[in-house]
Amino acid sequence: MFPFSKLSKSFVFCATMVLAGLSPKSAHAQATLLLEEPYSYDGTFAGTGHAAVYLSRICAETPTLLRRCGPDEYGVVISRYHHLEGRDWVAVPLLPYLYAVDNPGDVPLYADIKLVAFLRHQYLRKIDLSGIDAYQVVGSAYDRTTYGFRIATTPEQDDALIRKLNAETNREAYALLNRNCADFAKQIIDFYYPHAVHRSIIGDLAVMTPKQAAKSLTHSAKRDPQMHLTTFIIPQVPGLKRASRCTAYWSLWCWRKNM
Repeated sequence: MFPFSKLSKSFVFCATMVLAGLSPKSAHAQATLLLEEPYSYDGTFAGTGHAAVYLSRICAETPTLLRRCGPDEYGVVISRYHHLEGRDWVAVPLLPYLYAVDNPGDVPLYADIKLVAFLRHQYLRKIDLSGIDAYQVVGSAYDRTTYGFRIATTPEQDDALIRKLNAETNREAYALLNRNCADFAKQIIDFYYPHAVHRSIIGDLAVMTPKQAAKSLTHSAKRDPQMHLTTFIIPQVPGLKRASRCTAYWSLWCWRKNM
């Protein structure tokens, strides 16, 4: 029996509220830039984290084929990865992306290394996905806290994005300086709102970073109220080593204060 600590209770409350807000019953569809904390060597040396995009009206027929969601589906998280069977991007349903399970009731209150490895292995085998970095595709919430920057979309925009991505050749093209995960997130957000995300020549030497993606999106939303920007936090599941401590670099209240 896992200990049900105050931290676990806090996680369950936050996760429940977030999933309720992202559910298919939500009044408006949305695209959400997911800014994920750095961890492991990335957190120690680079501090850049990871960027992905959650799409509430779009689902995955396969990890590389998109379609419109059914009435009881939660949408998909799409992102660019390195060393993933030669693919440039993959799409994973929201719950598996966060917790490596299909049902909300199966999300563990507390997780250790063995449980996380088991859940990831089971889900990756189910979707027949492998590669050096395949573990990153599912169970993100076990490794780190995620900050969401959510904007409104229309059905027409979502359908156009599905057609665009399904028609393109999905072959690995990852490059650290100009085709990384943040570049792909920029491409998706800019499809909905052109030039909403842009590089910083001074701050990041023109290299796209997850932090810069969130910062520029926040600035753009101030100028365009039609984006209806809202923010939220998906907490790291209790149990594993905590991701990098939140600082002004990451925290949403500091984004609001300094933007």
